[in-house]
Amino acid sequence: MKDLFSPQPQPVAEEAVVEEAENQPDERVEVEQAQNGTRFSVGIDLGTTHCVLSYADLEHIDDEQFSPEVMAIPQLTSPGSVEEKNQLPSFLYQAHQAELAEGSTALPWVAEPNYLVGEIARNLGSKTPIRLVASAKSWLCHSGVDCKAAILPADAPDEVERVSPFQATTAYLQHLCDAWQSLHPGSPLDRQDVVITVPASFDPAARELTVEAARAVGLGQAILLEEPQAALYSWIEKSHGDWRKHAEVGDIILVIDVGGGTTDLSLIAVTQQEGNLELTRVAVGDHILLGGDNMDLALAYTVKAKLETEGKRLEPWQIQALTHSCRDAKEKIFNNAELDSIPLVVASRGSSLIGGTLRSELTREEVNRVLVEGFLPKVAVSDRPVSRSRTGLRTAGLPYAQDAGITRHLAAFLAKQQGATNELKDINLPEHASFLHPTAVLFNGGVLKADALAERLMAVLNSWLSAEQAPEARLLTGADLDLAVARGAAYYGYVRKGKGVRIKGGTAASYYVGIESAMPAVPGMAPEIQALCIAPFGMEEGTSQELPDDEFGLVIGEPVRFRFFASNTRREDKVGTRLDYWTNEELDELDEIEVTLPEEGRRPGEVVPVHLCAAVTEVGTLELQAVSQKDNGRWKIEFDVRAGE
Repeated sequence: MKDLFSPQPQPVAEEAVVEEAENQPDERVEVEQAQNGTRFSVGIDLGTTHCVLSYADLEHIDDEQFSPEVMAIPQLTSPGSVEEKNQLPSFLYQAHQAELAEGSTALPWVAEPNYLVGEIARNLGSKTPIRLVASAKSWLCHSGVDCKAAILPADAPDEVERVSPFQATTAYLQHLCDAWQSLHPGSPLDRQDVVITVPASFDPAARELTVEAARAVGLGQAILLEEPQAALYSWIEKSHGDWRKHAEVGDIILVIDVGGGTTDLSLIAVTQQEGNLELTRVAVGDHILLGGDNMDLALAYTVKAKLETEGKRLEPWQIQALTHSCRDAKEKIFNNAELDSIPLVVASRGSSLIGGTLRSELTREEVNRVLVEGFLPKVAVSDRPVSRSRTGLRTAGLPYAQDAGITRHLAAFLAKQQGATNELKDINLPEHASFLHPTAVLFNGGVLKADALAERLMAVLNSWLSAEQAPEARLLTGADLDLAVARGAAYYGYVRKGKGVRIKGGTAASYYVGIESAMPAVPGMAPEIQALCIAPFGMEEGTSQELPDDEFGLVIGEPVRFRFFASNTRREDKVGTRLDYWTNEELDELDEIEVTLPEEGRRPGEVVPVHLCAAVTEVGTLELQAVSQKDNGRWKIEFDVRAGE
């Protein structure tokens, strides 16, 4: 088991050790500035389908001057060809040993990289998908797998070497670090302020795995930021101080982030304190594995059905290749109003390659019908995601959302969070309201760049508001949906210097540990469990809470199990609150954890009287410690449910 609890960021050395190259005056300038301390605030969007790095010079201390830049990332686009692109596709390709010529994978900083990542991985993988690692980020938050086990590509045959989701994530970060170092040799990334974004719905284990991946590439100082907050920070930054003209006291901003692999929903309230506007994140949605990847697959199956009506049957590997083709075709249709269709070619492994090639097309009508009507249907606000019964046996894969209707997930979220603003005096929800009424919407994620999808989503939301005689929500515009998260993360580094505007957030859920009652054995009945709140909703980074008056018996030296729970609706619970009863809608149980705590001079199996101490680190991860009532001995309780022994 891996320790979830992140160490505090390592202190930065006072002197930068950098070798000066001759005839490089720019590098010498950077060396001098690096020696004087941190120069850049760096934001990294570690996305499901793309990674982006943005940075800003911290010498700019004025809101109007502060403007993050997006780093063009050198990467292989094909064997022997290196190009700079604003996005690094989050793909890793496991090439056959005879597939690439010697020297054809050289990068500016290394002759032969350990992994092929980025544009070349996506391009090669579209032709040979069984060798392509995709959606590592989604696997990283999959509680049902060991994220450090070599399980990707999931459907690869035995001859293809596999990697773990953790390895893939680390490989993307390593490429970004190397690219940065190549372009900024005098300002090592491990000496800059680095912010890495994660979905707001990431649980503690997924957050810690992200922090551990950062530490693995030398970024021990990196901190985490929720992606919806980063998107709003970017909108604020791009307004150059004018954001207050577009937001007012009482606003509830709904951030809808539909990316390649997930749909992330957050609510941020606008209040005031002593006459100044304040932003507070008041609610976060569930982790919904539903996004652009699902849409591409839906289009691929639409084309597959057309081919089958012609008597042509596709193999599984061909469907994967067709999915990549549909992604490109979809983007071209959405970006070019004059295109009515895009031809598609599906390769064959037959002896006659040309003769075995399958041809079809993807039409605008199919894209609109499958994506707009299928993923953003016009539904009532009372509708809920459909849950169907599952088969007892299924292939290994990600726990995708059962219902593809994003609008139904949005309706459920807004209804569930109806009371999220009850404690805010500046926001009053009408008594007849059946859901929380957003007044403004901020989009994020590449999926919503398509006008047809964005317009449908706004139309459905505003139809709900109109039905309850509420004003229509206005759309906050101006953000680059592909780059906003990285830019906002860089701005957050600036905010942490005491500048700009800070969003009050803290933990995205309340967290609980299960406490088993001491009772005589009763046949057929498990001991009763209480849920003890160890971290309330919104617990701020860098704070801790002790429960010295609650004594528990901690079993050490032998395997024991811990149960943890989370809630994104119970915001009234305080540290120490005990729940004897709860509904499935109130608390979600995280996967059970088994661990053997060190004996530290005690007998195996000894029960030590302890009290608990919980903390949210500056990095953004959750800690839980058991403290001996006798001698202040401490044991860390590991949250990690992603890795086995």
